[in-house]
Amino acid sequence: MAAGGFTTCLWFDGQAEEAAHFYVSVFEDSGIGAVARYPEGAMQPAGGVMTVEFTLNGQRFLGLNGGPEFKFTEATSFMVFCENQEEIDHYWARLTEQGGEPGPCGWLKDRFGVSWQVVPARLQAMVTDPDPAAAARVTKAFMAMGKFDIAALEKAHAGE
Repeated sequence: MAAGGFTTCLWFDGQAEEAAHFYVSVFEDSGIGAVARYPEGAMQPAGGVMTVEFTLNGQRFLGLNGGPEFKFTEATSFMVFCENQEEIDHYWARLTEQGGEPGPCGWLKDRFGVSWQVVPARLQAMVTDPDPAAAARVTKAFMAMGKFDIAALEKAHAGE
């Protein structure tokens, strides 16, 4: 890990390595790095995974098996910006598989409890359109969606 760089640390209860391998299978430009194991006398069983370094789309993460004390909440989420419906469909399907939960407005939780927002890359431009009527139509449309439908958002933006 480079000095001065940023790495997101995700706290798991024994699932850090499984989660890292899952995420690496979902995102391109991803890989597993160093794995550190708990030594004798540590707070977790000796030899178990303590931390696993991984990258997703070039972003650095550290999975920590810290125990059951802390859980993920929707207060923190990762945004996946998608250029087209195929990407939205891909990430939505993969991140909700095997126990993940779809949510409203492009949000979902994966099977580890991590929250994600799978959104069209163009969404921010549409909801900040200088035309307040267009922005309001897009906002109203996406508030009624689970997984985003880019074509429906574009129609709302155009007033169709």
